[in-house]
Amino acid sequence: MKKTDLLIGALIGFVATFLGTYVFFTFCTEYSFLEGVKGMKSQGFLGKVITLGAILNLVAFFILLKMNKELMARGVVFATILLAIITMFV
Repeated sequence: MKKTDLLIGALIGFVATFLGTYVFFTFCTEYSFLEGVKGMKSQGFLGKVITLGAILNLVAFFILLKMNKELMARGVVFATILLAIITMFV
């Protein structure tokens, strides 16, 4: 059960980052999601945008801690660390 909670937390972290990135492109730029991703990748800013999207991981982390789901919160932190490593190479 511990591994599944950790995996669910990591999945929550990745989904929260995707939603944060989607919200950024939808409300803060005039581009659609796919156009924004292509444009930011060509300009070299995609890693920075993914990092902005990861701000929702902070919200998910504190919500999970409030609900006493420490292993899921640890999974969110794991996903955030993984995303930080990925954005170094994007």
